Amino acid sequence: MTGPPAPRITRLILQDFRSYVALDLVVDAGMVAVSGENGAGKTNLLEAMSLFAAGRGLRRAELAEIARAGGPGTFQASIRIASAGSEHRLGLGIAATDAGGLARLCRIDGAAVPSATAFAEHCRIVWLTPALDGLFTGAAGDRRRFLDRLVLAVDSGHGSRVNALDRALRSRNRLLEAERPDPAWLDAVEREVAETGVAVSAARRETVERLAALVAAGRDDASPFPWAALELSGPLEAELACRPALDVEDLYRGWLREGRARDRAAGRTLVGPQAADLVVRHGPKDVAAASASTGEQKALLIGLVLAHARLVAAMTGIVPMVLLDEVAAHLDPRRRAALYARLADLGGQVWMTGADRALFDDLPAGAVRFEVESGRVVPLR
Repeated sequence: MTGPPAPRITRLILQDFRSYVALDLVVDAGMVAVSGENGAGKTNLLEAMSLFAAGRGLRRAELAEIARAGGPGTFQASIRIASAGSEHRLGLGIAATDAGGLARLCRIDGAAVPSATAFAEHCRIVWLTPALDGLFTGAAGDRRRFLDRLVLAVDSGHGSRVNALDRALRSRNRLLEAERPDPAWLDAVEREVAETGVAVSAARRETVERLAALVAAGRDDASPFPWAALELSGPLEAELACRPALDVEDLYRGWLREGRARDRAAGRTLVGPQAADLVVRHGPKDVAAASASTGEQKALLIGLVLAHARLVAAMTGIVPMVLLDEVAAHLDPRRRAALYARLADLGGQVWMTGADRALFDDLPAGAVRFEVESGRVVPLR
């Protein structure tokens, strides 16, 4: 019995992308390690690949920011994907228009597609970067963005819902700033906030529940990557646990109507998905993740990302590619060996970066290694 397809990037081509004037990298491996000095361009490679997932990539950068400094102001990135005996070419970038502006381009096998969301038919991508190291001790907004990334990997339409909610909330806030806001307009905008807000909360809640169930099914208190207990916290989310979504929409509209004076004074909408929080606990110790040691938090986060990768495969039928930026450097030898073993078990392609090439000496057979030097990527024996 064969498992779900596990797409691999077999070729990465960049033009005027970040630090790369031009790059044509051919790869034939399930596990790829890239080493090099800080600032050499390792993370730029992962960022290029992350752009082929729905959303804004691992740096959350606008496309215009990605074009090489000193270049023409445009860039191109393309990957060749091999999966289940077939190959596809995915490409994206920005190009100059006749009017002197910039246009975003996305293509599959040479044919234009509306956005990177279309790439989800051919590949799924998850990642972990140093920017997430303070996730458990940082602001709730950081955890919401992290959760939305988890949802996007299994539901490529989630980003559109989140964007629609943000627009509706901004519209409501502007109306509340008026001396005498039109009640009819407020009613209409609050209906949109309630509909999109409940949809966003429901998608988040489903992903958290599925991920928590998957983690619980494979929990092992002796694992070097402790299991996480997860909960989506917020009044709207609590109502969704016990009421139908349509009933919660009606309830939320009532909250918005009753809270107009309060929200006007605060300058923002205080209740809703934009105020929810992802609550994470260190399962074996039953303590808040924020109270765990720095090393425990790192291991907890890695375990969560690995569990999410398994969830993506189960829900989408596609084993995701995993991008890990400077992760191995923070692990002791035991956890590093366990990480490589877990990654191999996932069955998908893995790309890792690290400043010290010795971190990858214990990679399993078949892995390939590259070194980044002055905008060049060269293979290591």
